[in-house]
Amino acid sequence: MTNKKTNPSFVPSAFMKATLATLVTGSMAAPMLASAAGEVNVYSARKEALIAPALEAFSEKHDVTVNLVTGSADALLRRLQVEGSASPADVFITVDAGRLYRAKDAGVLQPFETPVLDDVVPDHLHDRDGYWYGLSQRARVIFYNPETVDADELSTYEDLADPKWKGRICARSSSNIYNQSLVASMIEADGKEATQEWLNGFVANFARPPFGGDTDQLKAVAAGVCDVTLANTYYFGRLGQSDNAQDREVYEALELFWPNQAEDDRGAHVNVSGIGLTQSATNVDNAKLLVEYLTNHESQEWYAKVNNEYPVVEGVAPPASLQPFGEFKADSMSLSVLGDNNRMAVEMMDTAGWK
Repeated sequence: MTNKKTNPSFVPSAFMKATLATLVTGSMAAPMLASAAGEVNVYSARKEALIAPALEAFSEKHDVTVNLVTGSADALLRRLQVEGSASPADVFITVDAGRLYRAKDAGVLQPFETPVLDDVVPDHLHDRDGYWYGLSQRARVIFYNPETVDADELSTYEDLADPKWKGRICARSSSNIYNQSLVASMIEADGKEATQEWLNGFVANFARPPFGGDTDQLKAVAAGVCDVTLANTYYFGRLGQSDNAQDREVYEALELFWPNQAEDDRGAHVNVSGIGLTQSATNVDNAKLLVEYLTNHESQEWYAKVNNEYPVVEGVAPPASLQPFGEFKADSMSLSVLGDNNRMAVEMMDTAGWK
């Protein structure tokens, strides 16, 4: 876990200087709260390089010192719980609606609203009770090896339970929140009984026991260990942007497939990275100002680009790295239900033998 305090004496890199010039001088997409000198304390599960430049730009624009603590999502949530009302954190940034729900359920967040957020962040991409708002989107979709799979074989998430995929699917563990949220969305879309049947068939089609993260699954498909997998789009985008020749080879070896795209279907499953106001927040006005700043057009463009993710604000184009993936129909299900259905999803995955 690292700590970093942004202040006027901080010396940015050449990359950060270019970033600051864009974020500080760019026009705002919406009116902001009145600026006020002071500070704001941020706990972020996003790595420093993926958030610090935007925070520094905010600091310079609004004369607010940003104190940043980074760490793993689970470790930071535990820290907030242990610190309780004495926590210095004003905002918590983490990934996946399931984790945001856990923070809400643990009582470390408080509801909030501003004149801007409900207008710029679509309803399904923020908590129904106002405890958190999405900052960027990622889709969890199908990746396949075109040497062993014809795209015509693919259609929906549900189809991956078909026996034709027996021994052909790689997946990461059921303990992974991304998989849990996907299953939670299927419970909402298809019902508990149908989802349990799908889970049983999906697990029966595994080529190997679950192992590793999303990137490991993509590498396994490229290496011929299996033919298809589920992964978040930003992992694939990172491979495509990597300077590592082996990563680029994996990227070039795979194809992305958008599932559930029929006119009467729900679309591809999407999730978010998001931000919430902590229950212990003392710099509330500056915290709200920061959340609004991170949802203006310039910040959304930068944030999406460095994270290889999709903006949450309508009208902001996806980064160039994702444009080769094409346009797609995204599920507009309220992400609040992913937290509601999480426990049920975990129990059903366990019943199906998904380790």
